[in-house]
Amino acid sequence: MKTLQVELAERSYPIYIGTELLSQKELLSKHIKRREVVIVTNETIAPLYLEKVSALLTEFKCESVILPDGESYKTIEVMNQIFDKLLSEQFSRQVTLIALGGGVIGDMTGFAAACYQRGVPFIQIPTTLLSQVDSSVGGKTAVNHALGKNMIGAFYQPQCVIADTNTLNTLDDRQLASGIAEVIKYGLINDLAFFEWLENNISALKQRDPQALAYAIERSCQDKADIVAKDETEQDVRALLNLGHTFGHAIETGMGYGNWLHGEAIATGMLMAADLSARQGWMSTEDVARIRDLFIAAGLPVDGPQQMSSDDFMSLMSVDKKVQDGVIRLVLLKGIGKAIISDNYDADKLRETLMAFQKEL
Repeated sequence: MKTLQVELAERSYPIYIGTELLSQKELLSKHIKRREVVIVTNETIAPLYLEKVSALLTEFKCESVILPDGESYKTIEVMNQIFDKLLSEQFSRQVTLIALGGGVIGDMTGFAAACYQRGVPFIQIPTTLLSQVDSSVGGKTAVNHALGKNMIGAFYQPQCVIADTNTLNTLDDRQLASGIAEVIKYGLINDLAFFEWLENNISALKQRDPQALAYAIERSCQDKADIVAKDETEQDVRALLNLGHTFGHAIETGMGYGNWLHGEAIATGMLMAADLSARQGWMSTEDVARIRDLFIAAGLPVDGPQQMSSDDFMSLMSVDKKVQDGVIRLVLLKGIGKAIISDNYDADKLRETLMAFQKEL
């Protein structure tokens, strides 16, 4: 087992990465401060892991909430099912919520924990590659709105993150590739050496080689933890973690939540950011080709959805957390491993990028 630390003063917490972690009772129970626990999971994960996690908590008052599975259910209305359980069973503000699932479950459970009786502890047990390397770390919690993804939420840190890599064995290939997109993101932002490692080891990741997966998860979590420690609430450098997300969130919203997986939309979004960066003269077309090739090798999409016009993109991108004074701030690249935050780009070149990623109808 590897243990990383997210350094946030009194809100600091460990990330545990390894195999068979869901069999270690003490690892989980030591982060539960009182005797009340509610496990939040979904219809897909519950048959796989709910009984196993519940077996670690026999000495606690433990209940569970099983939500429908999918990005389209990441709403306030569905999150109310968590509050219904907490209130109907009279759980106090001493309760600990456990998020058992992927990014949707982690985000909704964390947001519910931030809200219930003005804040109760929660623990992340991510079961997808995407959630293990990204959404479970850093304390971003949210639900979606019809007009924009993750627009309603809170910064709220967990007590710990327990990433059992054995849970990745039950992922389908599409979900695995979606997670690899977020892994690649860390190389693009500020870790050229990691990007080069990914170029050489992408086949091993796709084949679920245990050592390759463990290394990729640890490296990704460390890169993210370092950035979050510098800027917990995204006032500055943490925004770099949104590379591709302004484009990608527009795709997810425009296409209907769940039709494109998050990682699929972000992969295309990162390639769009690279394309715009090259049009600005900030990076070479050869580097853009390297990025495209790596996404293709990972089994990720590299074209925009044909149903979305450049006007559709611009409308949806204007409803984004990074818009300031009516200007869309984008995370762009000055090269692989050199991300920047900028509103100093040519709007005409942005339009050229949007049009270039439209496939023929």
